[in-house]
Amino acid sequence: MRLTDYFLPVLKEVPKEAEIVSHRLMLRAGMVRQQAAGLYAWLPLGYKVLRKIQAIIEEEQARAGAVEMLMPTLQSADLWRESGRYDDYGKEMLRITDRHDRDLLFGPTNEEMITDIFRSFVHSYKQLPLNLYHIQWKFRDEIRPRFGTMRSREFLMKDAYSFDLDKDRAEEAYRRMFVAYLRTYYRMGLTAIPMQAETGPIGGDLSHEFIVLADTGESGVFCHRDLLDKPIPPRDTDYKGDLSPIVKDWTSLYAATEDMIDMERFEREVPEDKRIAARGIEVGQIFYFGTKYSKVMGASVMGPDGKEAFVHSGSYGIGLTRLVPAIIEACHDDDGIVWPVSVAPFEVALLNLKVSDAQCSSVCEDLYAGLQKAGLDVLYDDRQDGAGAKFASADLIGIPYQLVVGPRGAKAGEVEIKNRKSGERTTLPLDRAIQTLKDWIEPERRDRI
Repeated sequence: MRLTDYFLPVLKEVPKEAEIVSHRLMLRAGMVRQQAAGLYAWLPLGYKVLRKIQAIIEEEQARAGAVEMLMPTLQSADLWRESGRYDDYGKEMLRITDRHDRDLLFGPTNEEMITDIFRSFVHSYKQLPLNLYHIQWKFRDEIRPRFGTMRSREFLMKDAYSFDLDKDRAEEAYRRMFVAYLRTYYRMGLTAIPMQAETGPIGGDLSHEFIVLADTGESGVFCHRDLLDKPIPPRDTDYKGDLSPIVKDWTSLYAATEDMIDMERFEREVPEDKRIAARGIEVGQIFYFGTKYSKVMGASVMGPDGKEAFVHSGSYGIGLTRLVPAIIEACHDDDGIVWPVSVAPFEVALLNLKVSDAQCSSVCEDLYAGLQKAGLDVLYDDRQDGAGAKFASADLIGIPYQLVVGPRGAKAGEVEIKNRKSGERTTLPLDRAIQTLKDWIEPERRDRI
């Protein structure tokens, strides 16, 4: 993509309304624009990151056996009255009346709707297990939306729902999602620690939040330091096998949010030199809630014994629009964002330091075509701006590699590659630049698959 053909409204000044690093950088890098309190337009650069995050989630959900679908944003209030949650949910729910005076709501979650879909089509244990998910916009009328898209009123969320014959099989589904979540966050360059959590309005008695440590996190967290270095399950993990050893290994070390902390147990089980007391960002939560919805909504199947049985269910959420700022909080420096390759909006920034120089521009055109042919995602800064502005923009938006071409280098047949994360600069002959970038980028792609 040529930057002269792109829409990238970067800001030089730090917006006054931005309280945390990720919010400041997302606004300055032209990723989002606030339209109203807690409501954001996702501009091209931010939306591209969002789509890359979505692709990783979809791949890992598929590996774990979840099947994608799509449910509407608006839901009938009758389903929520049937489950008993319509009046209990509170003012966070946006209630709507249509022209026929029918009560609707802008969905904050989808347990009722998916249960209604399930009971309409599934009637035998032979159709189980089943895990359905969608990625859809949701709305919760937060009393105080803040921190940009970290806590916004409208947000994009992946929510999956499992259905099983009994508790044992439902807990197997829970473990599949537990492992899938570990892999999902790893692929985005994050270390997300599973912690026991409250179930809240979703219900049930088993839940884990996945927390990324960050100074700007909303939750206080307490955990064992070794959780930061645990190996992630590999991509060839057998999701049809016994995953309990993996889950047991990850939950054997103490980890809890401030809402769940047992300080006496934390100090007893975690050696003093291994204790972490910090802040964290919740990037996902999983729940097992048994028959909470199936009983009240009549979602049952014929069991192998010929008797009707209410299905056991769980739900599994990931906030995509929350993940973007979480990654930035974990991956930035004083100059801007430092994207991991797996979620970067572009992999290479090609910087033409003097567009008016014919030889420099000719070299850049050849490199641009070659990078595209090599399958690298490139943003070509072909603006008339000076070198300083181009370096500043490239650092701000955080593209992992910068390929720098100036008049002197073009004449000498040389280019410079800058690694955004390390700051290391390498000067190479022109004919080696593209292959070198490919050799550096492809392993980073593979390591996060």
